[in-house]
Amino acid sequence: MTKTKENTKVVSIEDKLPVDMSIMEQDAHAGLEGITQEDLATPRLKILMQLSPELEENKEARAGMIMNTVTGDLYDGEAGITVVPVAYNRQYVEWSDRGQSSGAPVNVYDADSDILSRTTRDQGNKDRLDNGNYVDVNANHFILYFDDENNPQPALVTMKSTQLKKSRRWNSMMLNLKIQGSKGPFTPPSYSHTYKLKVVKEKNDLGTWYGWDVERVGPVESKSVYEMAKTFAGSVKSGDVKAKPDQDAQKSNVPFE
Repeated sequence: MTKTKENTKVVSIEDKLPVDMSIMEQDAHAGLEGITQEDLATPRLKILMQLSPELEENKEARAGMIMNTVTGDLYDGEAGITVVPVAYNRQYVEWSDRGQSSGAPVNVYDADSDILSRTTRDQGNKDRLDNGNYVDVNANHFILYFDDENNPQPALVTMKSTQLKKSRRWNSMMLNLKIQGSKGPFTPPSYSHTYKLKVVKEKNDLGTWYGWDVERVGPVESKSVYEMAKTFAGSVKSGDVKAKPDQDAQKSNVPFE
């Protein structure tokens, strides 16, 4: 047997050959047993704005692009990305003003909370509580999106402020979709169809910003993608996967989202 020295340690050439795939298969998931959903980060897809800090951190980033906040991958907002909507929920997030806290939310309320009834709209269109904090409405869309290699990836798209009307329109598109079944028309699951998420420029009297545009593409054609989306939907429904408020958005002081 031929020997070679590396750092004074004798290593056989056979030991440096790639590990047989069957051995890896036998040891599948080993070393990962202690990882739960609490230890994982659900990637968030966000639109980069003119004031987004990512523009300074990444030379390739441009306002109007879509970014995966975990991987840093960038996507052309005008071309858009194809997604499968998996699940939806709404949250009310209480914040203190930027510079008055660590940047973490003060509180997060579920969709059935009456917290908004205890707020007053201020001149900046923020819903203020008596304690001075404000409340954001977060419309959370859990999705699968197809990356540059057409592989489905789980992610979260949160719409709020000016984008809430886009969220409502998307939800209406899904609820109003009907398919003819053996017993008559029915509403298919949200993950039965794909949609295109694009970025468009918007404006009002207060300024300009980038927002979402949603279009339905057509039925999901892959059974494996459908099953993956269904499993992801089950994890959201059971509470294993949760939407956590985007602290970076609050820190970035982006005026429109």
